[in-house]
Amino acid sequence: MPHISTHVLDISQGRPAGGIKVELRGHIAVTNANGRTDEPLIKEDTLEAGIYRVNFHVGDYLRACGHDAPFYEVITIAFAITDCERNYHVPLLLAPHGYSTYLGS
Repeated sequence: MPHISTHVLDISQGRPAGGIKVELRGHIAVTNANGRTDEPLIKEDTLEAGIYRVNFHVGDYLRACGHDAPFYEVITIAFAITDCERNYHVPLLLAPHGYSTYLGS
């Protein structure tokens, strides 16, 4: 069953980022102590082709890490699903003043 999953790593501290709310098409999850959601963001019989936007609400996490005025509140990653039968993993590598992402496995 194809699914979309994610995890968040705090590259400024070299550890997973827990407690971050993640939203995707009405599905809401929170990252655990390993920086992963306990369930995939979407798990369907087949995914629909199209543009998906995952929102990472990072502001509270960054404030909890001592960044009083974080530059980012919400990071949105838009990506395209073209193969509706495969899994998609969309990680976020987070730092106080920058981020990166990639198509994971």
